[in-house]
Amino acid sequence: MLFSKIAVLGEDLAVHPDCYVGVREETIEYLGTEPPAEDFGEVYDGKNRLLIPALANAHSHAPMTLLRGYAENLALEDWLNKKVFPFEAKMKGGDVYWGSLLAFAEMLRFGVVSSTEMYYFGEEMARAALETGFKANLSLGVLCFDGRGFSELPIYSEYQGLLRMFHGAGNGRIRVDLCIHGEYTSTPRVVREAADWAKENGLRVHLHLSETKKEHEECKARHEGMTPARYFESLGLFDRPATAAHCVWLEGEDFDILRRHGVAAACCPVSNLKLASGFADLRRLLKSGVRVALGTDGAASNNSLNLFEEMKLAAILYKASSGDPTAVTPREAFAAATKNGFLSQGREESGAVRAGGRADLAVIDLAAPSMHPVHDPLGNLVLAANGGEVCLTMADGRVLYRDGEYTAIDLERVVFEAQCCAARILTEL
Repeated sequence: MLFSKIAVLGEDLAVHPDCYVGVREETIEYLGTEPPAEDFGEVYDGKNRLLIPALANAHSHAPMTLLRGYAENLALEDWLNKKVFPFEAKMKGGDVYWGSLLAFAEMLRFGVVSSTEMYYFGEEMARAALETGFKANLSLGVLCFDGRGFSELPIYSEYQGLLRMFHGAGNGRIRVDLCIHGEYTSTPRVVREAADWAKENGLRVHLHLSETKKEHEECKARHEGMTPARYFESLGLFDRPATAAHCVWLEGEDFDILRRHGVAAACCPVSNLKLASGFADLRRLLKSGVRVALGTDGAASNNSLNLFEEMKLAAILYKASSGDPTAVTPREAFAAATKNGFLSQGREESGAVRAGGRADLAVIDLAAPSMHPVHDPLGNLVLAANGGEVCLTMADGRVLYRDGEYTAIDLERVVFEAQCCAARILTEL
């Protein structure tokens, strides 16, 4: 595809008008102000359009679309134990498959082409991603409350199968990460052994970290004053590239620990505020040199998978909490939703519109009312856009969403099947 005379948000995050961008297979092969000599096939008219890097969701539980609106007005512990865990206990592989398809469709609608996932029935999630053209870092949440080792847990064999069948599948679109659900749902032995297994297999790590004050303080009480970050560091979990979700209650040396190990902080402001967990100190994370990415969390706690909402909230929330209107800039919020999200997934070739980069792209309709007037284009993207301005989403050079239509998803059937799954589960509770 050749994007013709289209405005481009460049690597410098400035808008460059009237550009030509040629995409062949999964790569941006040409970027310039003159028409290329090569034929790139279909010509896309770029009038009143802005080409931006696609977005990356750094923390998600995609199948939880089935729980959207189900568990409301509850603190996290009650939300989990009284509503979410009982519902999830009834979920089967097919439920995870249809819930994942619904989530991927929603994310593609908002320009997201990749997500870092934590759930179970990983094979069903991988199948959904492969069918849709979506990218996913998949991990199975390791939980253990007894004295068993990692290799003694049923999930160990599930991981072995997922790794064998899907790691690197779809030309690298599917990647398997190791997941420790959290300090409070695991044991030191399991964490240490799982961390060693991740190192042996060259896997990235995904975990929940200091999401609530209760979780954070109880960890310190259990482990001689060690915070969750210090605890996981002591067990070697951060010896591999890691994405730590939430990071709401970090303190003291926690920020240095994350920076020192290159841990990405996947902040989820909408979910954290909804569950009254608090919110991560993005300002301090950024000043400490920690890579900040953005996630939606699951639809049960958000309730949408719209990363534009996370960008805007990330850019304004910390101004109010710090009393500093310069606390988090639109540039920093946009980088968190794009480049930093992809980097947290190990997808270094994505996250920017540049020649030689991966063709993970989104097109914004500049004719939308929210995009005018144009005093600050990047400010409009982060603070004025709502996601409805996305008119095309491309992953690996393949158009997956365009002008309300999906090229690889039968949305009507997905919505129907997901609704049936949710209705069946409710009858079983």
